[in-house]
Formats: sequence, structure tokens, C-alpha cells
Amino acid sequence: MLTASSTKKSFASLPLQECYTDRPIPQPKRVIIAKAIAPLWVVSVTGPLTGIRVLELGSFIAGPFAGQLLGDYGAEIIKVEPPSGGDPMRKWGHCDPEGHSYWWPAIARNKKSIVIDLRTSEGRTVVRRLATSSDVVLENFTPGRLAEWQLGYDDLVGDNPGLIMTHVSGFGQTGPRATDPGFGSIGEAMGGIRHTTGWPDRQSTRAGISLGDAIASLFAVTGTMAALNERQRSGKGQEVDVAIYEAVFALMESTIADYDLGGHIRGRTGSVLPGVAPSNVYPTLDGADVLIAGNADAIFGRICVAMNRAELAEDPLYRTHESRGVNQSELDDIISAWTSSQRVEDLEDVLDEHAIPYGRIFTAPDMIADPQFAARELIERYEDEILGQEVPMAAPIPRFSRTPGHIRSTGPALGQHTDHILDTVCGYDQEQIQLLRSDGVVA
Repeated sequence: MLTASSTKKSFASLPLQECYTDRPIPQPKRVIIAKAIAPLWVVSVTGPLTGIRVLELGSFIAGPFAGQLLGDYGAEIIKVEPPSGGDPMRKWGHCDPEGHSYWWPAIARNKKSIVIDLRTSEGRTVVRRLATSSDVVLENFTPGRLAEWQLGYDDLVGDNPGLIMTHVSGFGQTGPRATDPGFGSIGEAMGGIRHTTGWPDRQSTRAGISLGDAIASLFAVTGTMAALNERQRSGKGQEVDVAIYEAVFALMESTIADYDLGGHIRGRTGSVLPGVAPSNVYPTLDGADVLIAGNADAIFGRICVAMNRAELAEDPLYRTHESRGVNQSELDDIISAWTSSQRVEDLEDVLDEHAIPYGRIFTAPDMIADPQFAARELIERYEDEILGQEVPMAAPIPRFSRTPGHIRSTGPALGQHTDHILDTVCGYDQEQIQLLRSDGVVA
């Protein structure tokens, strides 16, 4: 059963390992769309990264989300977790009454969990064995920590020349702040996106999700796959260095050029892009918000017809893109007055009829009920042994026509695959495994 999250506390304010517990509520009504005889994406037993082994050494979001994506594409993900609780993501965010995170089944999907105490020399030996047979080591420790444990790239590449080591950190592997604590929010601040997010008369705001971590993960995946492709030519591995603030900065368009060449510092503009109108969020009679993007002349003309205000398209105040930009606030007031008089479903019908680009501001219930989400099968549901119920999560993205990604399993129990990995990957016999376990090296 789908559960709704409590709104009494801010997710951003959660301390480490704190969870919310939630009471079940009835699942929102869903639109059921019949499937065609041939599914949208043909099922394949292999994904594009099938045969690639990734050793994940990390926790929280930036590294593990990259591991989730690589696993979606078919890679085998061996996740090393510390004893005494494992990855804090197991108990992060909104949780069931027993303290199990609703996020864990998704961010740890398609992964195998092995518990290793990296503080022990024997544990580090196990990791070196795993790295020898891996294609990729994905890590988000503080730069230099793995090298202190003789688990850095230079320590591992001798036994595995084709190894790719992907680092995700706050500030990168070099520079004066390399070893400083770094989180996604700090990367968002330094990378520039926080300064441009929010309203001009207020402090900057966060986007509502861990955007910096997610962006860094996407660059980590891109870099890893590029390095794998290059290895096919050279036979050699390499390091991939992703800094969260750099990943955010890479998305900041012409921010630096605007200032360096034109003296303009881009700032916060709320929900509008200055000079581009109409393109804003407009309210409806029943409390919904709809984003309408009609800044092109032809589209604006259709908006005027839809509002029964065709004369506005010829009004000198709004006739051109430039004039609409100058009179943006007044135009938004006109459109808001029109949308505020209609229920959202009626407004959407009118917008569809006149081919006007729009999108309702969706909440989770809206996404579950939306026909486009359903037609694309964007929300997949899987039974999760830890939660003991069906868990919804985003389908693998992007869609591949011939070798699609798959969700083969939800997030594993802590140490669920320890013995199997030690046996089949590392080559330890049962006596050796039992000794490692009794010594507290593995669990």
C-alpha cells in the first residue's frame, strides 16, 4: 500500500539516520491503461552494461545514486557497507513504523550487499580482491582516505590495469578544499544554482530534492561509461574525478560569460525568466497550479483566442516577443485572471484544444493518476522483503529499444550477499569465510 509522508518536519532538517514513520492511507485513484499486445519496450535478458562489475564503496546519495543507474543498465553492483548499520540511507527520510526507509528499495536496487570493516587490514584485503575482478570502483569517500588504506587507484591498478575508478566528492581530488567535508547543498551553493533559485527579495532556496548529489551522479555515470568505452581501444583503465560543485557549475549556462563579457550577474527571478512571456505558473479556481509556456508569437496568438481576447495579439503592448517581455507582469495578471476562473480540468481541455504547451504542477498523487505516466509505465512496483509490501519507484531511464534496463531486485538486506560474494567472487572457502566473520571482518 502506498503511504503518504508526514509534513510536520522538513526533510532537509533531518539529522543523520532519523526517519519519519507514516500511517497507511488509501492509495490514490489510478488511471488504468490497457497494454498493447507488444509492450512498449521489448523485454531483454541483458542491459547495455551486462557483464560489467562495479564495486561500490560509498554511502548516502552522490555515489550510490550513480550505482543505482549503472545497475539499472545491467551492471553487477557489489555494494560494500560498514558494520553496525550499513549505509545510513537504510534509515534516511520517510520510513515505515519499523524505521525502514521508503527510499532504500530504489537507491539500492539491483545491488548486492556485503558487509566489510574497512578499518581492519583483513577487510581491506577482501576489498582488494574484489577490485581485482571489478571493472569499476565507484567511491565517495573523502579524497585521500582510500589511499591511506592502500585502496587508492595507484594501489589497485597494478593488479587490474583495466580498472576504472570513479570518485565523487564535494570538491574533487585536488585543490585547497579537496579534503574538506562536502555535501550536495554546498555544491549547489558554490556551483551557482542556489544563487539563482528563489525570489529576488528573499534568500536563495533549495530545489526540494538533493539536486547537487543527483547531478554529480549523472556526471559520474557519464564519465564511467566514457572511460569504459575508451578502455575498449587502449585496454587501460583510468580515474574519473567528479566534484559536486563542478557538476552543478557545468549546468549554469552562460553565467560566467554573462558577467565576464557583459558585466551581468544572473540572479533570482522567481518563477519567470525575465523577458520571456507568457511563461509562468498560473492558478486555477480549484487550487491547482498550471505552467503555461506561450512566449512564441504563434502560441501567444492561440492563448489570446483561448481567453476570448483575440485583440491582445495585436495590442502594441503584447504583439511582439520583445513587447511582451517588457510588459510581462501585466500580461501575467491578465492570464492569471483567466485561469483563476476555471477548474483545472476545464482549463487543460481548453489548452489542449488550442495546442498550447502546458503542464500542471504535479504532486505524487497526480503522477500516479496521470495517463502519460501510465502509458510510459514510468512508475514500477515491486515487492520488497524488508518493507514487506509493494514499493513504487521510477522505471529505469532512459529507455533502450533493444537492451532496456531492468529492476531485478529492490534494496538488499544488510550483508545479504556477504557469503555468496566471498565464495564466488573472492574465492574464499567456507572455513575462511567463517574465520573472517568470527573476527568481525565481515558480517
